[in-house]
Amino acid sequence: MSTHKYSPILGQTGDKMMIDPFEVRMRFTTQLQHLSAAVTPAQKAAHYALKYRDLDEDLHSCILEQLERNNMNNRANIMYFIEHLCEMAIKENHPPYVRMMQRDILRVVDSVVPPDGTGAANVKHVRHVLNGLQAKEVLAASTVAEIDAALKDRESDPSHMDLEREDGTEDASKPKTEKPQLRLDRKQIEQRIEEDRERNKRLRESMWAMTGNDRDEYNQMWDELSPIGEDDFIRSREEAIERAECARKHVEFYKKLYDIEDELWREALV
Repeated sequence: MSTHKYSPILGQTGDKMMIDPFEVRMRFTTQLQHLSAAVTPAQKAAHYALKYRDLDEDLHSCILEQLERNNMNNRANIMYFIEHLCEMAIKENHPPYVRMMQRDILRVVDSVVPPDGTGAANVKHVRHVLNGLQAKEVLAASTVAEIDAALKDRESDPSHMDLEREDGTEDASKPKTEKPQLRLDRKQIEQRIEEDRERNKRLRESMWAMTGNDRDEYNQMWDELSPIGEDDFIRSREEAIERAECARKHVEFYKKLYDIEDELWREALV
């Protein structure tokens, strides 16, 4: 009599273990739906996607479906998850996830920030993730610049963050054939405020984090410097004069203190 128990994920029947794609997809969908501003759920979902990398195309399609079906809060969370997934896929040498995301990045952005303006509040988050993907060499700079130009027309309508009508009535001035807007209810708006606060806190903390590589610190300081102008040269000359005067006074002080002649002082310096 076999002692193996049936597992809905692995579909164990005897000694051979078969993965149940439907169960893997359902569990991955649940993880995507429960993402938040915290890093841990995103990392857990990314680990899960790489654990079942043989189903990468199916799980990638699952990401696209959830981006199109969920509210704007969850779409922003999935956008941040995508950055974790690509970073982890690079580390574990599984490029298909990266290639599929490169292929469908425009579809992803259109889902998180729709052209109709309903995702105006997500624009800054999309830009943050795109810059992160560019830094990780997942996206080309030209691609990010092209998408960023398109986003400028989608961030000017904050009215879509308004609360839904509690009485459920519709605006008679709007045609009934218009596509319903994905507005957030009061609970979702409060959740979004908390998540944005958490992300901003983590962003401020990461600004001080350094890799330990002196070259990285040098590059960061170089990028933050403004171009040198005439005022900088004037200030440098003034500081040089001040330092020379300070050194002269320093020398005079010790010469008087120890009663040192000029000739002896020059010999001491040599």
